[in-house]
Amino acid sequence: MRHFVFRWIITTVAVMIVPVFISGIRYDTWPSLIGAALLLGILNAFVRPVLLILSAPLILLTLGFFILIINALMLRLVPSMVIGFHVDSFGSAFWGALLISIISWILSAFFRGSDGRVHVLTHHTQIKRVEGRVIDPGEDRLK
Repeated sequence: MRHFVFRWIITTVAVMIVPVFISGIRYDTWPSLIGAALLLGILNAFVRPVLLILSAPLILLTLGFFILIINALMLRLVPSMVIGFHVDSFGSAFWGALLISIISWILSAFFRGSDGRVHVLTHHTQIKRVEGRVIDPGEDRLK
């Protein structure tokens, strides 16, 4: 839950910054901004993975470019459910989604892990270091 709240705050800041650079995206009030960021987070958490799986062949065919289209579609869907948040065209949604992704990635880099190092927040935060011994192939011949 804490991870989702961090992601939501980061997405809210990113969605707040995007209208400065993209003229086709705007919000009327703070509640509409917060609602749009929350809905975008929910769509990205539940709907986007299904779309990614269903469109996997197209994603492979376009070498991953279609993921940007899916992100734009997610952003384009938000104004139909949140009153006071506006995305004028698919082009605005495309560039806005790309900018939101970049801003979110940069902002997430500022959160430090428990070891004091900077980690980009991903879904793979529980990666554990494996320690072991390297076996020399010549070692068995000596015995």
